[in-house]
Amino acid sequence: MRFTTVDYIIFALLLILSSAIGLYYALSGGKQRTTQEFLLANRNMGFIPVSLSLLATFQSAVAILGVPSEIYRFGTEYWFLGCSYFLGLLIPAYIFIPVFYRLRLTSTYEYLELRFSKAVRLCGTITFIFQMVIYMGVVLYAPALAFNAVTGISLWGVVLTMGLVCTLYTTLGGLKAVIWTDVIQTLVMFAGQLAVIIVGTAKVGSIQEVWNITMSHNKISGINFNPDPFVRHSIWSLGIGGIFLMLSLYGVNQAQVQRYLSSRTEKEAILSCYAVFPCQQLVLAMGCLTGLVMFAYYQKNEIQNPEMIAVPDQLVLYFVMDILKDFPGLPGLFVACLFSGALSTISSAFNSLATVTMEDLIKPYFPSLTESKATLLSKCLGPRLPRTWEPHTV
Repeated sequence: MRFTTVDYIIFALLLILSSAIGLYYALSGGKQRTTQEFLLANRNMGFIPVSLSLLATFQSAVAILGVPSEIYRFGTEYWFLGCSYFLGLLIPAYIFIPVFYRLRLTSTYEYLELRFSKAVRLCGTITFIFQMVIYMGVVLYAPALAFNAVTGISLWGVVLTMGLVCTLYTTLGGLKAVIWTDVIQTLVMFAGQLAVIIVGTAKVGSIQEVWNITMSHNKISGINFNPDPFVRHSIWSLGIGGIFLMLSLYGVNQAQVQRYLSSRTEKEAILSCYAVFPCQQLVLAMGCLTGLVMFAYYQKNEIQNPEMIAVPDQLVLYFVMDILKDFPGLPGLFVACLFSGALSTISSAFNSLATVTMEDLIKPYFPSLTESKATLLSKCLGPRLPRTWEPHTV
């Protein structure tokens, strides 16, 4: 499969629209002249865009490619991870968000100094920077590899293009641009995955046929109550582990907390956390359905080039290339879906890295720094921090 003109247009529209949003917020409102506007969107965002941005921040191409592959190989046990979302989002809504919001913090790690000491705050900040920079490398490489596979365009060219677009709208538009591009990118992610599910189901025959095939091959799993910690999945590992995963992402992660703090009121910040719950369930369901449809399809159709899927993470891309090759525009939509996941994660990382660097590593040691200089420095920090999102570093 190779991209058609329509595919390129769809993909280009995603990049153009993302850049346009950044340019719009650079020229409107306060024009990103204060750190409050640039880093926290003037604390004036509604709960719907905030909730979609919360969802998009960690819904990367890694998850879009990885979850269906997991279901294809091991069945639907992973789906029970959704049970952990309830407590994993309820606890931040009732405990973490009110504390962070009422303290009027900018960096999550300010709380560590208030509660413990400056040394603990510094350790938290450095750990976050280290973790996010490494994570960005993985997030960027997955869609770049996919685009290279379907277009033949250089991996370096894809990485540089995506990095430049992301840098452009994040630096120009600040957190407002990041949140609103996340909204658009979330819709693109939903559309891309839905297109794959619909076309794949049609090629299998029907959703009933998908169910029958996966049932007959024991891919529909029941709840596993085995307490053995060495089994791949159980309700205990998925439930308990999932709760702590959600707490780490939606309770204390700077990229997410920064969105809560951008809300107009504490109530809207809490509502945004609640709104993530059905969205997360939908995202998980779509990923799992893609895996089931993929399995059913390849029970009825032979894999023509098994050497192309030498590693499991290539399964989804191969499947998409296989079923969408006769539908101009849909391959472009799916690749745009992968890039949307990457752009949303990287832009959030840029913004949050700039925030913690400014608030935790610069302002405490340069208290006389003027607002205009602090804002300018914040705009320069984000794009300069990550250096590991290049192909050779992953």
